[in-house]
Amino acid sequence: MDAVKEVLGDRVVFDYQDASGDSANCATIINSFVASNCDLIMANATPALQAAAQATADIPVLATSITDYASALDIRDWTGKTGFNVSGTSDLAPISEQAAVIKELFPEVKKVGILYCSAESNSLYQADVMTEELAKLGIESENFAFTDTNDVATVVQNACENVDVIYIPTDNTAASNTGIFDQICRPAGIPIVASEESTCRGCGVATLTISYYDLGYATGKMALEILVDGADISEMEIRFAPEVTREYNPEIAAEYGIVEPEGYVPVSTEE
Repeated sequence: MDAVKEVLGDRVVFDYQDASGDSANCATIINSFVASNCDLIMANATPALQAAAQATADIPVLATSITDYASALDIRDWTGKTGFNVSGTSDLAPISEQAAVIKELFPEVKKVGILYCSAESNSLYQADVMTEELAKLGIESENFAFTDTNDVATVVQNACENVDVIYIPTDNTAASNTGIFDQICRPAGIPIVASEESTCRGCGVATLTISYYDLGYATGKMALEILVDGADISEMEIRFAPEVTREYNPEIAAEYGIVEPEGYVPVSTEE
C-alpha cells in the first residue's frame, strides 16, 4: 500500500479485507472483488492466491508471502513466471543458507526434525529442499507433519523425543502456534531454528529471514508497473526479497549457550 500510494496518492482506493485464516472466507472476499470489477487484486499468502487464481482469469492478481508458486498453483515445467494473470513475490529465503545456520550454531547436530503443516503445500516444498541441503552437510533429518492446530502438541512432543534440533519452515499454522512449540521444546532442551522472523520471535533460537515489509513494498512496485506502465502480468517473473538477515532470539539462545553470535542481530520485538 505504501509503494502504491507514493505514486498514485489519492487516485487509488484500497478495499482491505481479512479472511482470518479461513480459506472459505478467501473465496467469498475474492468473489466480491471480482464482482466490483477492481483493477488489481493483491493476495497475501497461499489460500488467498489460490482463491484469486480460481475466481478470475482477467483481473491481474499479485500475490505475496508465497513460498513456491509452482506448488501453490500446481504448475508443471516452472519457468519463473505463470504465463497467465498471476505474478508476485516469494518469501522463500535461501534454504541452503538456513541449513548452514543450523550447522553453524549447532555443529554437533546429528538429526534435525522438520516440523510443518501437511495442509500447506509450500511447507512440504521447503521440507523437501531442507532435507536435501542437510544431507549435503552430512546431517540426517526427519519430517514431522501435523494436520492442524489440534495435533501440533502431539507431533512436537514426538519430534523432541527423536531429534537434536528442530527446523520450522515458513508455515502459517506453525507461526500461529509458536507458544506451543516453545512450551514443549525449551523444557526438552531441543533448540528451534526458524525460517522467518515471527516464528523465531515466538520460539526460535535463530533465523535467516527476509523483511516482509520490503517484500510487500516490492509487490507494490510490481502493481505500479501494471497499473501505471501497462506491464503484462503474464510476462512478469516472480520476484524475491532484496536481502536476508541473520537474527537470533537473545532469551532463548542464551539457554543453549549462544550469546551474541557473530553476524547476527537480535530479532525484532515488533510484530
